[in-house]
Amino acid sequence: MPTLNWIGKDAVVKHHKDVPFRLLEPVADLSCGPADSGNLIVQGDNLHALKALLPRYAGQVKCIYIDPPYNTGNEGWVYNDNVNSPEIRKWLGEVVGKEGETLDRHDRWLCMMYPRLVLLRQFLREDGVLLMSLDSNEHRYAELLLDEIFGASNRIETFIWKKSYGGGAKSKQVVNLHEYILCFARNKRLIGEIELPPSDNIKRYYKFQDEKFESRGPYRLQPLATNSMDSRPNLRYPIPFEGEEIWPEKQWQWSRERTLAALESNELVIKKVRGKWSVNYKQYLRDADGEERGSKLYSIIESIYTQQGTNELKAMFGDGKTFDFPKPSALIARFLQAFTDRNSLVLDSFAGSGTTAHAVLKQNAEDGGKRRFILVEMDPGIAQNVTAERVRRVAQGYTNAKGQAVAGLGGGFQFCRLCPEPLFDADGQIRGDVTFAQLAEFVWFVETGTGFSGTADSPLLGIFEGRAIYLLYNGILKDKSADGGNVLTSAVFEALPPFAGPKVIYAAACRLGNARLAREGIIFKQTPYALEM
Repeated sequence: MPTLNWIGKDAVVKHHKDVPFRLLEPVADLSCGPADSGNLIVQGDNLHALKALLPRYAGQVKCIYIDPPYNTGNEGWVYNDNVNSPEIRKWLGEVVGKEGETLDRHDRWLCMMYPRLVLLRQFLREDGVLLMSLDSNEHRYAELLLDEIFGASNRIETFIWKKSYGGGAKSKQVVNLHEYILCFARNKRLIGEIELPPSDNIKRYYKFQDEKFESRGPYRLQPLATNSMDSRPNLRYPIPFEGEEIWPEKQWQWSRERTLAALESNELVIKKVRGKWSVNYKQYLRDADGEERGSKLYSIIESIYTQQGTNELKAMFGDGKTFDFPKPSALIARFLQAFTDRNSLVLDSFAGSGTTAHAVLKQNAEDGGKRRFILVEMDPGIAQNVTAERVRRVAQGYTNAKGQAVAGLGGGFQFCRLCPEPLFDADGQIRGDVTFAQLAEFVWFVETGTGFSGTADSPLLGIFEGRAIYLLYNGILKDKSADGGNVLTSAVFEALPPFAGPKVIYAAACRLGNARLAREGIIFKQTPYALEM
């Protein structure tokens, strides 16, 4: 497979491993609603924030949407990743300019995106998807980058979003009306059928009712005959009706067995039109399980425009200049409908004005879902005054620019900042203020590669692939001597929740002999040394 190369690639391919793990510090004054809402807004560099979030959320996210810098030359974005490479370090703190002004601008963008995309992939469930908005500046490079990280076989589609109504009077050449949204899956084979809820425009065609209305809803008539060029002799057969045999001009869509079953259950409508038989089947709005029939997701997205995003912020803040070019929530909602279920976790690590959270809350209000969101925004002013404030108003309600009260959609979020100090100190030791719950998330991730979803109130963190994982730290056993129960002794082992199978025990030290460890099926791992990533 062709690969993409650029200045600094070798230095950033493994850079995500060098980024230290940090903790999150909740900020109660900037949070909103119940602390257990499951929603999170993190202020901090998204590379460090993703590394901090990974122990808790790895393998749990159904849908990632990101809107990174397009690298237009007008954004004023700065490459700040502290990569230990002479060719890259000279970029630090420099604003990336226009084409021709900054000759390595594409290299910088690729160096910035690579480690973030590698980490983002680890957040996805096996049936999860990533969507990334871009314009033509980096689109052609981004597709090759995603091919490399996700695998070309996991590409679902490159959506074309018609973002503008028209215009372009100032354009010297072609009037650009579109952007791209790249869509890749963690494992495309597990995605299954992609459908949107039926739109009101589609529903209006379902105007007939029969005895199945209570369970299946209204129906529309669809022709059973087809003029398909794919000739299949087994689909050409007679339908017996009122003593006659009805033959298709070419062939039927269904097998003989399915057609006769539909005829028996009153799901065919047969009548003569101008002396010829017409056979239609009833297409019900709801399937046999009561789920409404979906509509297809098209590769070209129309009737959702950038101006709608600006208008949403203007209605909330009274100023269309609060944030430049915010995405309309309807655009994100379209993908939530297609790629999430009602309990999905959604991640946006380039949160900006908070459109993704707005779309999540709106979609939950529409279909009764309990989707959760994680947002990351680097700029402190934007994170507090735009991102969090917008989501707060959407959740709790607000008075719009016209003085009208807009009801809240419900929900809330916890606001966090990145702890300035890494999880481990300069000597490689666990910082003294790290709690058991915080270290438990990290230990579970190191051992399993998945996010920790336990309660962290027991030394037994959980069972993974047939083995029990234990952590002795910070007096979790309410002291069993030997440094507060942080050392694996015979007495401490007897106090642990039992498990009949193999056991992995993280502790500061071990005083059990090799024979006892083997007899009990214990693999001992010493903290902090066994936690080096």
